[in-house]
Amino acid sequence: MNLSLLAAGMAAVVLTGCATRHCCGEKCALPGVKGAMPFGTTLDGTPVSLYTLRNANGVEARIMTYGGIIQSLKVPDKNGKFGDVVLGYDTLDGYLTNSPYFGALIGRYGNRIAHGHFTLNGVGYQLATNNYPNSLHGGVKGFDKVVWQATPGTSAQGETLELTYNSHDGEEGYPGNLKVKAVYTLTADNAIQLEYTATTDRDTIVNLTQHSYFNLAGQGDILGHEVYINSSKFTPVDDTLITTGELKPVDGTPFDFRTPTTIGARIGQDDEQLKFGKGYDHNWVIDHPMGEMGLDARVSEPTTGRIMEVWSTEPGLQFYSGNFLDGTIVGKGGQVYQFRNAIAMEPQHYPDSPNHDNFPSVVLHPGEIYHNLISYRFSVK
Repeated sequence: MNLSLLAAGMAAVVLTGCATRHCCGEKCALPGVKGAMPFGTTLDGTPVSLYTLRNANGVEARIMTYGGIIQSLKVPDKNGKFGDVVLGYDTLDGYLTNSPYFGALIGRYGNRIAHGHFTLNGVGYQLATNNYPNSLHGGVKGFDKVVWQATPGTSAQGETLELTYNSHDGEEGYPGNLKVKAVYTLTADNAIQLEYTATTDRDTIVNLTQHSYFNLAGQGDILGHEVYINSSKFTPVDDTLITTGELKPVDGTPFDFRTPTTIGARIGQDDEQLKFGKGYDHNWVIDHPMGEMGLDARVSEPTTGRIMEVWSTEPGLQFYSGNFLDGTIVGKGGQVYQFRNAIAMEPQHYPDSPNHDNFPSVVLHPGEIYHNLISYRFSVK
């Protein structure tokens, strides 16, 4: 028997089977990490690359070295049809000129800090007030606007992309040289997992998160998406969207998602907090123990059957209902992103934590390792 011909025949069977077994009628591509594809240059001429992670089920995530941005995330619906469930642009230019943090890795401090000011060890630090009168998502040039060094690889869980960045002492007003690593993993069971670690040579504050805009239907408004949030309290805000320091029970409010509820069911209620946020733009106090991986939220979309579970080790979850999308952005495939066309689910520490002693600390000391694990898990029903 000619063993080489037999091996070739077996390989042909495997590749032919891939198209029907894993790709569900879509064009079949083998699982793995596709090497760096040029994706333009920044305004200062720095090259940007796009990496593609793909698993054996055909699920695909494309990640940029600019901002650690998840540019595309394709998952199947209940009929096996793949669709992109994150908002963004087809080219780099949009991300450089007009992006509300689409898909980005957020740091050095995710969310808002009141008046851009905090005190650490008796020393006051002033940050940019880029979301006047507050600081938002790390400042004018946060981690979402820098180019990261990339290393593709493989782990026991799936294909990986490791991104690293060294944030220097004083960058955007933050103290300490911070070495950051973010590992993206596309798992065999259709989750995109992000593991953040960081070290510092000086006391500093750190709060990293992920800012994808999700639409599980692929387009249209998200009012019919059904949401469960594992939380009995949230942190109210003032009219500048800064937390007041209160941990308020969700009982009897539009913020109670302990029973799965559509986003549109209560978003239009005459509620002061909803008026401040123009909808949901708040932090929920997650009920599982901080530092332990647990379920934060579950989102389901009835027409496609897609389900997204959000798991993390973080104490809070910022749920944002796309309130500032206004039809001025033309995104991927020529889609115009309208009011409430997407949601963000951002596991993190609470907003403005450095200014509230009753909130879990965001201080990182030399010799310690910051660690944050987030997983977006996709399935269908």
